[in-house]
Amino acid sequence: MSTPLSTPLTFRAFGLSEALLRDLAGAGLTNPTPIQAHAIPAGLQGRDVLGCAQTGTGKTAAFVIPMIERLAGVPAGPPRGLILAPTRELAFQIQRTVAQLGRARGVSATTIVGGEDMQGQVRGLRQRPTIIVATPGRLLDHMWNGTVGMADFTIVVLDEADRMLDMGFAPQLNQILEALSDERQTLLFSATLPDDLNALARAGLKDPVRVRVDRPATPAPGVTQTVHHTTQEAKTPLLLTLIQEPDESVLVFTRTKHRADRLGRALEKVGHRVAVLHGDRRLSQRRTALEGFRRGTFRVLVATDIAARGIDVANIGHVINYDLPNSPEDYVHRIGRTGRMKAVGRATSFVTSEDHYQIRAIEKLLGRPVPRAAGSAAPAHPANPVPRPAGSWTGQSRRTSHREPRSR
Repeated sequence: MSTPLSTPLTFRAFGLSEALLRDLAGAGLTNPTPIQAHAIPAGLQGRDVLGCAQTGTGKTAAFVIPMIERLAGVPAGPPRGLILAPTRELAFQIQRTVAQLGRARGVSATTIVGGEDMQGQVRGLRQRPTIIVATPGRLLDHMWNGTVGMADFTIVVLDEADRMLDMGFAPQLNQILEALSDERQTLLFSATLPDDLNALARAGLKDPVRVRVDRPATPAPGVTQTVHHTTQEAKTPLLLTLIQEPDESVLVFTRTKHRADRLGRALEKVGHRVAVLHGDRRLSQRRTALEGFRRGTFRVLVATDIAARGIDVANIGHVINYDLPNSPEDYVHRIGRTGRMKAVGRATSFVTSEDHYQIRAIEKLLGRPVPRAAGSAAPAHPANPVPRPAGSWTGQSRRTSHREPRSR
C-alpha cells in the first residue's frame, strides 16, 4: 500500500496533543515536510511504515512524533520504544530530538552505543527511559548481558536502514528482529531501497504503509553541483583555493581515515580552524569535532563517510568531495549535508583520470551529467583505466572495502 503524496497539512491537523504541539513550535517546526505528512498519520494509527526519502527531509521527526504520542502516559517500567541507527553520531542526534519534542509529554530516551562505558549505560537504563536509541552491536551486548529486555519493546524504528546494511549489520539486525515481540509496530526509514533492504522489510514489517518522497537518491534542489577535473597532487592546492570564503562552513570528504588526518593537519598548518572526524577517533574527539563544527568553533570539518548521513548541522555552505565516494548513492548522501530543508548550498567534487568509472556511475544515478567547473576540462578516457572495483560500481552491490569500523 502506498500513500498519496498530496499537499502537507499542519501538525495540528494530525490531532496531536497540545503539549507536543507546543514543543514542536518551540523547535521551530510548524508545517510537516512531505515524509512527515504521510508517515506520521500511519504511525499514529499503529501501522507499520516503510519510508523512503532523501537526506535532509525530516525523517527523524517522522518517526519520533508518533512514538512520543503513542508512548506518552505508558506506566513506568522497562523501555517500550527502540530506535536503531547505524552510527553513534546519528544515535545522539536522535536522542536530542526525543528530548526536545518529548519533554512536555514525559517521554525520555537514553543512548547506548559503542565507545562508552557499559556500566554507565546500565545506570542510564535504570532511570526507566521510555525509548532506547542504539547502534546494533551495542544493543546486542546489552541483550546478551540481560540488561535490555527485547520482548518489552512495542514500537521499533530502523533509521537509515540501508546504511546499516552497507556497514555489515545484517546479521545483527536479523538477531534483533528475531528477539523482538511479534506484537510490535515497526517503522523502517531509508534513503534508498536496494534489494537487500526490501528483503529485510518483508521479514520485519507487516503490511506496511509505503511512503516514498521523490525518487531515491535525488539530491536536494538547492544544491549547486560542480566537478573539477584535476590530479591527485593538485587536490590540496585546489581545496585551499576553494575554501577561502571566511564565513562559509565547509565539509570535506576523504575516502580514508589516514588521508583525513593528513589533510586536517595541512589545513591547520595554513591557519584554518579545522576538525577531523572518522571511525578511529575516540568518541570524545568525535563529539568535540561535531559540536565545534555545529557551533562555528571549527569552520572546516574533514571527514570520512561516517558523516555522510544523519549529521544534523544547519547551514553547511559547501560540501567538497576531495575523494569520490565508494558508491554513487553515497555521493548523494554526502552532498545532502548542504542545501537541507530547502536551503541552498554548493557541492564540489574532485575527479582524477582514475575516477572515470566512479563519475560515470554517479551521473548515471543522477540521470544527468554533473556540470564542470569553469576552466576544468574533462581528461581523455585513460588508456589503461584502473580496473573497476568488484561490485562497487556496477549496481550489483553497494558493499565496499573502505567502510568505517562498525559502530557497536
